[in-house]
Amino acid sequence: MTNELLNDLKWRGLIYQETHPEEIEALLNKESVSIYCGADPTADSLHIGHLLPFLTLRRFQAHGHRPVVLIGGATGMIGDPSGRTDERVLQTPEMVQHNVDGIKKQMEQLFDFSGDNGAIRVDNKDWLGQIDLLTFLRDYGKHVGVNYMLGKDSIQTRLETGISYTEFTYTILQAIDFGHLNREHNVKIQLGGSDQWGNITSGLDLMRRMYGEVEAFGITVPLVTKADGKKFGKSESGAIWLDRTKTSPYEFYQFWINTPDADAIKFLKYFTFLSKEEIDSLEQSLETEPHLRKAQKALAAEVTKLVHDEESLEDAIRITDALFKGDLSALSADEIREGFKDVPQSTVTEATNLVDYLVEAGVSPSKRQSREDIANGAISINGLKVTDTAYEIQGSDKIDDEFTIIRRGKKRYFMVNYK
Repeated sequence: MTNELLNDLKWRGLIYQETHPEEIEALLNKESVSIYCGADPTADSLHIGHLLPFLTLRRFQAHGHRPVVLIGGATGMIGDPSGRTDERVLQTPEMVQHNVDGIKKQMEQLFDFSGDNGAIRVDNKDWLGQIDLLTFLRDYGKHVGVNYMLGKDSIQTRLETGISYTEFTYTILQAIDFGHLNREHNVKIQLGGSDQWGNITSGLDLMRRMYGEVEAFGITVPLVTKADGKKFGKSESGAIWLDRTKTSPYEFYQFWINTPDADAIKFLKYFTFLSKEEIDSLEQSLETEPHLRKAQKALAAEVTKLVHDEESLEDAIRITDALFKGDLSALSADEIREGFKDVPQSTVTEATNLVDYLVEAGVSPSKRQSREDIANGAISINGLKVTDTAYEIQGSDKIDDEFTIIRRGKKRYFMVNYK
């Protein structure tokens, strides 16, 4: 009997590797399964590069299975060598705990922790922190061969550049996690990104060596790539965080709405819970009326609502629409700052006549060009067009007495600050 969840995951392109596909399908058809996915608290927020495994875990919950969300308070103090070419800088216990607390809040937004299949949140510090060195070496290290570990990609790729014994043992710690959760919470599947395949299979191998045959499996999701080959999850201003104080809902929304056509449908499948019929319809729109950008708008709306909330989405759309129309009067000073934080900025200290002001601000390269820009209607102050070359900048042009937004032409914006 085919499994509806697995069929959906395959259609979305979300299954990259499985340890025993037929047995996994039989298990999911047979019972409600506990399945876990983890993240180390390397920062006090996750970024969108972490989203895909956790959203896939949420799909399991939507089909009646129980998600177990692990935050690595212990492994976060060690550092996963997977996908890295250098050693991590170790964090203090206080830093790690601060990061754990931040990520906990984000998990509460992504998962339902109530009901019969409500999510469970665990911290591996609770059990790994109780294991002393001799116990680790005798009870766990004895079952893990060095040759076996050297065969793991995460270890092999670091041998040339160097890897400490600390990071070398990381895969054993994650293996202990899987065994602990299997025995204490009946977790039968570990889900992770494709870079976690070696750690997942290490957990399965350690369990079988220590406990004999166990019903446990691993699934990975693919690495998210962009069609142009650029790294996913970053903008010009850096990583796209789930924490609104690091990446505002408006910035978050803008990242997704600017998705290229070539990636829009794949990302709709990966990151939204829209149905196949809805996504097929958006794909058709992308082919026949790409200028409407319906796919990108749906993607941005769904992911912003998922990570933040409906109110944040509405605010992001309102700011976007106001900036597109040039209607700054509809926005607060903070919203204007947010919308224009990445445009060229300058400081004007003396000039008040608009011709001189545009030159000092770097908006126009010369007084002659400045006069032409003004006379031709190419200059707007805070969304209002000005065509008088004798115009003087007034106090009412200074938003919060701190800045003015100048537009030159249709799309070139500048933020002018005052000392």
